[in-house]
Amino acid sequence: MKRSEINQIMQRAIEFFEEQHFYLPKFAYWSLKDWQNHLKEAQEIIKNQLGWDISDYGENDFSKKGLVHFTIRNGNVEDLNKGGKSYCEKIMIIEENQSVPLHHHQTKIEDIINRGGGSLQIQVYNVGGNEEIVESPVLVSLDGIEKRVEAGSILELIHGESITLKPIHYHKFWAKKGTGRVLIGEVSSVNDDYKDNKFKNKIKRFSEIEEDEAPLYLLYNDYKKILNL
Repeated sequence: MKRSEINQIMQRAIEFFEEQHFYLPKFAYWSLKDWQNHLKEAQEIIKNQLGWDISDYGENDFSKKGLVHFTIRNGNVEDLNKGGKSYCEKIMIIEENQSVPLHHHQTKIEDIINRGGGSLQIQVYNVGGNEEIVESPVLVSLDGIEKRVEAGSILELIHGESITLKPIHYHKFWAKKGTGRVLIGEVSSVNDDYKDNKFKNKIKRFSEIEEDEAPLYLLYNDYKKILNL
């Protein structure tokens, strides 16, 4: 992805957050100088992967495969036995005609919530012992109500509704055509996007970035490189 494209996507995301009356923390808008001035006290942000994450999953077509994330709070696996946070919260945006590739997580349990905008559709399967898709009925929880559905079923979440996804669940999701982009909440156990995602097809979790202009705001995958950590 070009940095200019990421900047444009980020600006549209900010506008949508404002339309939905969802407000990001101050560090979402830090300049490079702000980061340099707060580097010592901002180690939790850096270590726990807080902040912007925009990816096209290496497909080079964000309009078809992609997602905007902002990780608001998160713990770290290394700190779980030291009284650290055991939870994570993200806010995400998915556009119409855009989807997230089929994947599951090795350890993370998450609730995916429709926070506003259009309708969110999620396809679910069970995960086999060799990472294969299993064609058996899938047991899911929808706002605390258990439901058993056929493999490959597409479930629809309207505003305020949620689904719990466990490591045994392959899933992909997208905005329902004709309903507009969706504001998605995620509440989960500790999240590590560098290690925990298992995609059905081989893809890149983080995009390679062509630096054709300066970043509007840093992605969390930028921290080590741009802040010289």
